[in-house]
Amino acid sequence: MRFLIIQTAFLGDVILATPVVSELSRLFPSAEIDVLVRKGNESILANNSKIRSVEIFNKKEGKLKELSRLRKLIRSNNYSHVINLHRFGSSGILTFLSGAKEKICFDKNPFSFCYSRKVKHEIGTGKHEVERNLELISYLGAEKSLRPEVFPSASDYSKVTVLELANYYCLAPASVWFTKQLPEHKWVELGLKLISHGTVVLVGGPADFELCERIRLQIGGESSLNLAGKLSVLESCALFEKADRVYVNDSGPLHMASAVNAKQTAFFCATVPLFGFGPLSENAQVLETSEQLSCRPCGLHGGKTCPEGHFKCGEIDLKSVLL
Repeated sequence: MRFLIIQTAFLGDVILATPVVSELSRLFPSAEIDVLVRKGNESILANNSKIRSVEIFNKKEGKLKELSRLRKLIRSNNYSHVINLHRFGSSGILTFLSGAKEKICFDKNPFSFCYSRKVKHEIGTGKHEVERNLELISYLGAEKSLRPEVFPSASDYSKVTVLELANYYCLAPASVWFTKQLPEHKWVELGLKLISHGTVVLVGGPADFELCERIRLQIGGESSLNLAGKLSVLESCALFEKADRVYVNDSGPLHMASAVNAKQTAFFCATVPLFGFGPLSENAQVLETSEQLSCRPCGLHGGKTCPEGHFKCGEIDLKSVLL
C-alpha cells in the first residue's frame, strides 16, 4: 500500500497531521507513506522514520505551474490512497486528479463530491483537530486520538544544551493573527512573575525578534534571553521539551509543545478551545478571559485587529497561571 497525506496549511496543521502518519504506520507496517506540505513547513517532519518522502508545494513558483508539476508527480507514484486533510480547492484538485483508488477528504473541500470517501468536519463541538483528522482513516481501524509527534535530532538537542540553561521558561508571544496574541503588557506581567524562578527565554521567528526584545528588556535583560529567529523549528521543539514550562498563544508553538509533551500554558484570546486546537500535553493549562463577551469568538482564526476596538478578550487574569 502507498499513502499520500496532503496538508498544505500552516505549520501547526502539519503537526496535527502526524497522528495520521503514526496510525497508518501502525496499521500497515510495510506501507509507504508520503506527505505533501507547503514550502517552509517541511522541516518539522525531518527525522520521522515513518515517512518515506516529504513533497513540497511551492506556491511562489506560480500556483498553476506547481499544480501541474505536482499532479504529474502524484500520478507517477501510483498511490493507493490519497488522504487530504486540507479543506481548500488546490488540494482538492490534486486529490481528484491523483489517480488513487481511494480518495479521502473532509466534506468541506469543494471537490469532495469527487472523492470515494468524505467525512464531516465539525468545528465548535469540542472535538480536537487530531480526532477530526483520524476520523478520515477510522474505517481502516485508526485510533480516535493520539498526541502529535516530532523528532528533534541529536544536534537539535545539542543546540539547546550549549545554552547551559538550568531552570528556564519559554515564552512564545507572537502569532500570525493579532487577536490570537496575548497583549505585550501581559507577556511582561508574566515574565516578571517568572524571572525569580529561572531564566525567561523568548522564542519565535525572525519577524518576532523586536517584539521579544521589547518584552525581554521590560522584564530584565540580565535574567532573560531572546532567541527569536535564532533557532530552527525542531531546535525550538527541543528547547520546549526541556523547559520548566512553555507559554503560548493559540498558534503554532502550542502544537510544537504538544508534540514533545512539554508542560505548557496556552492563552486563548479571540478564539476558543472548543474549536479543537487546544494543547495535548499531559501537563497543560488553558487560560482565557472570565468576562462574558458577546463578540467572542470573533472567528476561527481571530483577526488582524479587534473588530470591536477594545480587545478585552486579551486581558486574561494571570493569577492562576502555573509556574
